[in-house]
Amino acid sequence: MKIIFDLRNVGLGDNGGSLTLVKSGNTLVEMGHDVYFVDSGKNKHTWTTLKAVHLVVKNEKGLPDADVIIATGYKSVGKTLNSPRRCGLKAHWIRGWETWQMPEDQIVKNILKAPTIKLVNSICLQNKLYKYNIKSEIIRPGYDLDDLYCTHKRIFDDVPITIGGLYTKGKHEKIKRTDWIFKTYEYLKQKGYKIELWMFGANKPPLETVDRFFLRPDMEQKLWMYNYIDIWLAPAMQEGLHMPPAEAMMTECPVVSTNAEMSGTQDYMVHGSTGLVSHNNLSAFMNCVETLVKDEFKTREMMGFEARKKIESLGSREYNMSKLVDYIRKIK
Repeated sequence: MKIIFDLRNVGLGDNGGSLTLVKSGNTLVEMGHDVYFVDSGKNKHTWTTLKAVHLVVKNEKGLPDADVIIATGYKSVGKTLNSPRRCGLKAHWIRGWETWQMPEDQIVKNILKAPTIKLVNSICLQNKLYKYNIKSEIIRPGYDLDDLYCTHKRIFDDVPITIGGLYTKGKHEKIKRTDWIFKTYEYLKQKGYKIELWMFGANKPPLETVDRFFLRPDMEQKLWMYNYIDIWLAPAMQEGLHMPPAEAMMTECPVVSTNAEMSGTQDYMVHGSTGLVSHNNLSAFMNCVETLVKDEFKTREMMGFEARKKIESLGSREYNMSKLVDYIRKIK
């Protein structure tokens, strides 16, 4: 199959969204498909080598023939819709509720009502579209199951207990709710728990706020880091499919998330099984984290085991990209 990922007006950079697209494209190439990333400028993603063909196109004449062209962000939808018929079906892989691009009423008008085939990467996005009577197909990117795994048995009576989280700075800081992680850490310290906070991200936080920080870790560093974290904190309120908690779960680390409508964790968080899902307020979130810190019933080990099983059930990258190809073939 010939597949175009449309990145015009979106681009590729060093961020989680681009990384997911690159890994999806690479997987499809490895499966034997012809994959093109059409873009308005050069590839600025340096974390992972892109195996697909990257094309900088100035107009529609530069687009290759394909079976499907897939918009990858809200700003690429218009370009996708204007692509010639020879580019195949016109689809949009919705991977976030991008209110930083436009307000919700404009999302409904310009994005949801656009005549594209709607693909979403998560349950929460599918539910969001249902609210506007828009049907969609869930296509997850899949997981690096062979790269992230449990390397040793955690010792659950060890102290300090290590909590982990994603550090975000800038326009997404509020929706990731990084401050909830810091406030939870301070709350636990004030209550006398022996605890450490480990974080990773693309920007360094103030040194005094964390005990250990990993700047843009590669997969090998992530494997080590996640395996020495006891509880992963995922307070985000506006995600598509939230990746770091799932990565932690692959190493048998339990997670605390919230029941926020767009937490991005509904696909894998099962309260009391893979971790704890708090009500959508800071106090409830901190109480759930404290419950796992206490671990009076030695539940973290069981939750970690169930967490890995749950991510495995969602499938590898190859499994999920096969679902994408099969779906496109079915509707062509």
